[in-house]
Amino acid sequence: MTSVPLSVLDLAPVAEGTDNATALAQTTALARRTEELGYHRFWVAEHHNMPGIASSAPAVLIAHLAAATSTIRLGSGGVMLPNHAPLVVAEQFGTLVALHPGRIDLGIGRAPGTDQITALALRRSVDALSAEDFPQELARLIGYFEPGSGTPRVVAVPGRGDAPAIWLLGSSDFSARLAGILGLPFSFAHHFSAANTDLALDLYRSEFRPSRWLAEPYAMVAVNAVCAETDERAEWLAGPSGLAFLRLRQGRPGRLPTPEQAAEYPYSPVEREFVLARREGQALGSPQTVAAQLTALLKRTMADELMLTTMVYDIEARIRSYELIAERVRPKLPSSPV
Repeated sequence: MTSVPLSVLDLAPVAEGTDNATALAQTTALARRTEELGYHRFWVAEHHNMPGIASSAPAVLIAHLAAATSTIRLGSGGVMLPNHAPLVVAEQFGTLVALHPGRIDLGIGRAPGTDQITALALRRSVDALSAEDFPQELARLIGYFEPGSGTPRVVAVPGRGDAPAIWLLGSSDFSARLAGILGLPFSFAHHFSAANTDLALDLYRSEFRPSRWLAEPYAMVAVNAVCAETDERAEWLAGPSGLAFLRLRQGRPGRLPTPEQAAEYPYSPVEREFVLARREGQALGSPQTVAAQLTALLKRTMADELMLTTMVYDIEARIRSYELIAERVRPKLPSSPV
């Protein structure tokens, strides 16, 4: 028996009063520290046209992080496939695998990761905005990694023979069902779609078919986690994330605010309810509180792995949250078969 693996999803948040270079340097420092703490994998996201998120080019950032670390798995959480030609993604991640064999994950999503105007700028065609052809594009992408597959005259180099571990990501039932049918590992975005978690995981497991990748389903659940010495301190640290998400949903995204700005913001009753609702099912508090919350989530979802994402203003507090979870929460979590 061993503890359920814990991993990290980072968005390279750009905090108020800082810049993109600082955000990316902080993500690099976090990757190094979480590797030291024994976290299993470190993923970065793909978001566009968001002033508070510097993670817009996952393959570039993964290459940098892989060179700055030595053992932790690096990956995308995820590459939004409708924004890219499958051949380009295959070449990028084939290059990463050739440079860092055995350490690269390719997590794939079907959402744009941005607004419709920016999606149009990325895809350059109104016809390309539909995600209906996602299964076909996914099959094309996978084919580029496999010898003897795809178009004979179009070969991904690097790519063919340099396959990363491929994951499907989702926040609803579509990718859950597809991941099960294809026999791929599945990561669910519980951190922003908690209401759909149980249904998606049930569908994934019920639809699962053994494949060349997996004999049995493997589900990872991404969860917001802020751990501090006390519940009150964690609540204070979590304030900026709630305000940033509210502003995003209101169509006015910005840099990650300070805890003071979050505390002073004049929330309306509806806004306050929105922020509080988003915390349902997440992990926020002291090590004892977070251990209880993550244990409940594991028992409810039967997840094979948890991926933690921590959006707090101060990098020292962000790193400290992961330290507390590794040192004082992880030993209390349920065990799972090797």
